[in-house]
Amino acid sequence: MADDTKITRREFVGTMAAASTALLPISKSNPEGTFAGRFPAGTEPVSTGAPDFAAVRADFPRAARKLWLAASETHPFNINTLRALENYTQYRTLGPGEGRKSFTREMQDEVKQRFAGIINAKQEEIAFCLSTTDGENIVVAGLDLQKRGGNVVIDDLHFEASEYMYSTLAQKGHIELRVVRHRNWKVEMADVEKAIDKDTRLVSMALVSNVNGYMHEVKAISDLAHAHGALIYGDIIQGAGCTPIDVQAMGIDCAASSTYKWLMGDFGLGFLYVREDLQGTVIKQTRYGLRQIRMGSGSFDPRPGAARYEGTTTMGYLPGICAYEGLKYVTNLGVEHIRTHAKRLTDRLQKELPPIGYPSITPLDCPTPIVSFLTPDSEATRNKLNKAFGERVVSQRKWHKTNEQGQTETVSGMRIGISVYNNDDDIDQFLNALS
Repeated sequence: MADDTKITRREFVGTMAAASTALLPISKSNPEGTFAGRFPAGTEPVSTGAPDFAAVRADFPRAARKLWLAASETHPFNINTLRALENYTQYRTLGPGEGRKSFTREMQDEVKQRFAGIINAKQEEIAFCLSTTDGENIVVAGLDLQKRGGNVVIDDLHFEASEYMYSTLAQKGHIELRVVRHRNWKVEMADVEKAIDKDTRLVSMALVSNVNGYMHEVKAISDLAHAHGALIYGDIIQGAGCTPIDVQAMGIDCAASSTYKWLMGDFGLGFLYVREDLQGTVIKQTRYGLRQIRMGSGSFDPRPGAARYEGTTTMGYLPGICAYEGLKYVTNLGVEHIRTHAKRLTDRLQKELPPIGYPSITPLDCPTPIVSFLTPDSEATRNKLNKAFGERVVSQRKWHKTNEQGQTETVSGMRIGISVYNNDDDIDQFLNALS
């Protein structure tokens, strides 16, 4: 029996040759001024009607081959990324030529500016890092919490790597760790208020929880933290590129995101945001490498802005190429359009999965494209999906639930992440498999 998960050279060439007709046009002028100053000159998205998402789907070959409802885990490449990767590998093989070039400094600046644009930051507030967790480590080291002491506040809907980092610092006696327990899969402001005080140095949260897509009341939390002299860090990997984020309006002081999820990139590259007035003073530079400087005649001239936080190793150009193409795609479609498209599909799941035995743990008013459901019999669920699709199509997880008495219990569930290539047929297939 043929393995239909393998793509042939003929299919690959046909895919690469397919025209990408879904993107909104790029204009050298933006009469409405919606994105003025937030994207590289000449590349501002045009504020027009919604994209043709049927054509968008055609830009993602995986969507036509197999169901994938787990963009919250990894996001498939689009054909523009495939083409760019082939051009880059030809450049590395053959050298420069028509269509063949490196991940140039101009491209690096553009991808930073595009990322800055979708979170309403300045380009000078963005640095490259290796991953979301790498970015958070840079912030924590720069705050010098080991010497300053005090407490750090997180909640139990945060990412596990962050919980591990702060737990380790607490075990070593460097900080006091305060963990706010969720109630009914949400973090209540009353509980946050009890945790933050004058000795709080940092409040760290997954802006959009990787557990269930819950989006924190970040503005209220940041106002409270700032009133006590604390900073706000946001892990924004599950929101950047799919959910509107405004770090200024939300009061986020620093944040980080990898690129392999909703930014449509790959593993090995992320972005770190540090508010301009915190750079080098409140959040200090703690590592040193050539990416942070311009080498003049006998001198080392620091690059401006957040570049001071960039790593000590050579940057990965392959994930850089992927991030460049992914962010072009995201910004051309527009995050608001992406969110609107996903919401209709997540609303269907929220309505239709609970009646067939899968209770939702995502608040109904959640403005993100992630929805999670409990699986009372996880093995039976897995068998149904394997029978229908022959491979994994969602993220199946175990989580810790906090009951009314404050005790935790382990529950099994599935997390679904909807993106631009998904449609009603995908949802129909999935629901039919579980019915």
